[in-house]
Amino acid sequence: MTVTQLKPTLGTLHLWGIAVGLVISGEYFGWSYGWGTAGTLGFLVTTLMVAVMYTCFIFSFTELTTAIPNAGGPFAYSLRAFGVTGGMIAGMATLIEFVFAPPAIALAIGAYLNVQFPTLDPKWAAVGAYFVFMILNIVGVNIAATFELVVTVLAVLELLVFMGVVAPGFSFSNFVLAGWAGSDTFTLGSLSGIFAAIPFAIWFFLAIEGAAMAAEEAKDPKRTIPRAYIGGILTLVVLAIGVMILAGGVGDWHALSNINDPLPQAMKTVVGSNSNWMHMLVWIGLFGLVASFHGIILGYSRQFFALARAGFLPKGLAKLSRFQTPHRAIIAGGVIGIAAVLCDGSVNLQGMTLTAAMITMSVFGAIVMYIISMLALFKLRKSEPNLERSFMAPGFPVVPGIALVLAVVCLVAMVWFNLLIGGVFLGLMLFGALFCRLVLNRAPAAAAVVGA
Repeated sequence: MTVTQLKPTLGTLHLWGIAVGLVISGEYFGWSYGWGTAGTLGFLVTTLMVAVMYTCFIFSFTELTTAIPNAGGPFAYSLRAFGVTGGMIAGMATLIEFVFAPPAIALAIGAYLNVQFPTLDPKWAAVGAYFVFMILNIVGVNIAATFELVVTVLAVLELLVFMGVVAPGFSFSNFVLAGWAGSDTFTLGSLSGIFAAIPFAIWFFLAIEGAAMAAEEAKDPKRTIPRAYIGGILTLVVLAIGVMILAGGVGDWHALSNINDPLPQAMKTVVGSNSNWMHMLVWIGLFGLVASFHGIILGYSRQFFALARAGFLPKGLAKLSRFQTPHRAIIAGGVIGIAAVLCDGSVNLQGMTLTAAMITMSVFGAIVMYIISMLALFKLRKSEPNLERSFMAPGFPVVPGIALVLAVVCLVAMVWFNLLIGGVFLGLMLFGALFCRLVLNRAPAAAAVVGA
């Protein structure tokens, strides 16, 4: 008999660790590219707007997660609300989000290690990271989640240490200097920069919804998931705003706007390059990257698993190992990610580095998924009013409405400023839709998987 049900072993702390750990690398790198686009003040506006969107989204998304605790997450909710087409859109968008984020993080891990070991090729360090954490995820979700919790706590503590160490060197005049896209005053160009910087503000919070993919493995999900999600989004908002403001005020923020290690460089300005604080940040900073990398591997594997179990992907990807983990799904995402890592330096889209392009591609997937998830929430409230909901979105319909409107604004801005990458994203979605249709022709009714 083939086992296709994941084992519930995770508690509130494990889920909080996954929710925060999935995201926390966004506080360590990637976001500072937004300064180069919008300036410090412009990017602060972008980040506050995105933080409002995510806060409203998580409070609304939690209703779906607790009502339908399925490893497919957004795919399962949209499938139940809109049938095959909705499930297909949500599933493919989420898969793109979770498959394209890990290579960017792996390359950052390689860059950090290269600082300490200059003879180490960052690409091969990134590939090695894939092998290590794929194996860890295959061994067992409880072990993987416990590891995720430990490295997430260390990463959070390190960010708090960073803020404490650089705070004495903070200068408000440094932070606001040319803070509106290179200008001291707000202009129409500043407004353009605010919207162009959206992908990098989203990177602060990207993938927090991935904890939904572990809902099937949660003990008492109707109680543990709301606590984990609400605690997670509050943790991340505080860290994102604190890290960004303090890093931007310790020196020339322009020097930090196009690099993958803004925090060590900001700290260097305050304590010097030979300080023990500096060495600690570089080493422990790896925990933030590792936490997200490891957590997103867990997330993408559950998405592959859920899509395959529902008949949207080859059934073999839903097979579980003797550890009751979706080992084939873990490997499938790893193969794609390793291929992307090995392309670093040979691919350039819209003048972006591969890391920035993969961040943008991942954000496209996330925004589309956020939109259809909020639409699913509204649809299920109307079509299934008697669905058991242990957690109800507060302020309905205003709060989910805010999340939906801001997500649409973000998507429009993303397309406007990233037309080529948006085209590639659309091509991948269409390819995925065609493949799903071909698979569904010989698959059983997928809606049965989520109890519709």
